[in-house]
Amino acid sequence: MVKNVKNTIPVFDIQLVLPDNTAGGSVVAEPFGAYYKKHTKLHVPHRHSFYHVVIFTKGKGEHTIDFERFEVAAGQAYFMKPGQVHSWRFTNDVEGYVINFPEDLFTGFLADSSYLDSFPFLKGAAADSVIQLEGDVLKEALSIIKLIVKEVGNTKRQHRDIVRAYLLALFVIVDRTVDVAVSDMPLQQQAMLNDYRRLVEKCYAEKRLPKEYAALLHITPNYLNAICQQLVGKSAGEIIRNRILLEAKRLLVNAKYSMTDIAMQLSFTDSPHFSRFFKKYTNQTPEEFRRNIAGEHKTK
Repeated sequence: MVKNVKNTIPVFDIQLVLPDNTAGGSVVAEPFGAYYKKHTKLHVPHRHSFYHVVIFTKGKGEHTIDFERFEVAAGQAYFMKPGQVHSWRFTNDVEGYVINFPEDLFTGFLADSSYLDSFPFLKGAAADSVIQLEGDVLKEALSIIKLIVKEVGNTKRQHRDIVRAYLLALFVIVDRTVDVAVSDMPLQQQAMLNDYRRLVEKCYAEKRLPKEYAALLHITPNYLNAICQQLVGKSAGEIIRNRILLEAKRLLVNAKYSMTDIAMQLSFTDSPHFSRFFKKYTNQTPEEFRRNIAGEHKTK
């Protein structure tokens, strides 16, 4: 089913993509070709209320995650967390595997409730969520996924726990291939950056200044900015602005919402204020962005 969420684009619930005869509870794991044939309308921009993982083994085309385009390639994996926006455009038959699982799958299973966020490809940054797997790593990842596909059709005791364990194994295998620049940085600074990003995700519409977040983190604005610059090469203010711009783009996809609606949702004083902000950092007006997105998907 599709839920209409106020001032945002459609959110697809996991019930929409569950097979009719699923035995794996709320987890979907199946060959991508079969999945795509059943859900062809997912080519339009939409959000998920669940985690979404795909590994391509064959095919051509492109897909977008939060408006960043990626060319489909054999061995490519992508990972999406709830709330991100994506769409597909394939030019021939695509093969691979898809896994969807709910946000609460690991609740009570892991002592650290934020453990999934420790993987860079599950933090919600589009550029970090697409990874090219090759050689033995690809073979190992596909072997694990095939075990997950098999297990979601199992009705034996603790099949859900086995699926969880396989998923964690998959994430660790992929994580080992990722060259993360922050890995050599002090763990305290990495934790501080993660806490800052979580606060920005929660408060970006109300709190626009790095000093507001620094106060919540009990550090100085200069120290917060130094951490951001050192670990991700961006200022603390840029991280806030990028999150606001991303949400603006997500809201602009839905043509029924006016500029005033979107400005209000993002806590701008009025629509001209929102338009100036958007134009300054994207080099196009909100209306131009909306027309471009609409034009792209009319041809798909």
